[in-house]
Amino acid sequence: MLLPFLWMISTSLMSELEVYQFPPKFVPAAAKWMNFMEAMTLQPFGRYFLNTLVVACASVIGQLVFCSMAAYAFARLRFSWRDRIFGVYLATMMIPAIVTIIPAFLLINKFGWMNTYWALFTPTLSSVWGIFLLRQFFQTIPRDLEDAARIDGASELTIFWRVVLPLSRPALATLAIFAFMGSWKDFLWPLIVTNRMDMRTVELGIASFSSVYQTDWPHQMAAAVMVMLPIILVFFFAQKYFVRGITMTGMKG
Repeated sequence: MLLPFLWMISTSLMSELEVYQFPPKFVPAAAKWMNFMEAMTLQPFGRYFLNTLVVACASVIGQLVFCSMAAYAFARLRFSWRDRIFGVYLATMMIPAIVTIIPAFLLINKFGWMNTYWALFTPTLSSVWGIFLLRQFFQTIPRDLEDAARIDGASELTIFWRVVLPLSRPALATLAIFAFMGSWKDFLWPLIVTNRMDMRTVELGIASFSSVYQTDWPHQMAAAVMVMLPIILVFFFAQKYFVRGITMTGMKG
């Protein structure tokens, strides 16, 4: 995994002639730092970053809200067929995502959302994996805390908001990281629901450096490095929550 990453950085600092040299050179003769600036200006990456940030933030907020509510219902509330419904819901994870693309596209097109932010982030507002992750974590929280809150007159919404969610920050951070990374790296869905340049995301921006006859490798790799930086920063600053959330998920209290 490290070699492709280093090769990407090396290529981003090469000239176009050095890329096609044989035998290939891993270290460029002189670093072409201007490749990064040129890559950002050859395509409107400012707009691409804005679009991707809007979609990623909407995806994170949506998954934190909807997945946490569904997970709380499956973990704490008692109702008929609860576990069986959850089992059926989990079974949908075995359905390949590619199978749902056509129905999702038809719905988006029917709503008239093509080339809009709604088309980009609506399918990512919830996820089965996110519900499973939070449900497993919610089950580790002692029920004594909920019972004490109920004795004090707290409603289910109050218990969910003031007791369960504050204790679930590691799991919520883990879900937020995965939701952000998944939305930031998504390529196929934005390619399907957008055909205007002003609605492209960063992944489509990277792909735009390739054509049928030629690929601008130095600028494409420079753009890829710039696009990767936000993911690295998010993971770096939320790393402790991520590790704790993964470690504690699945433990039963």
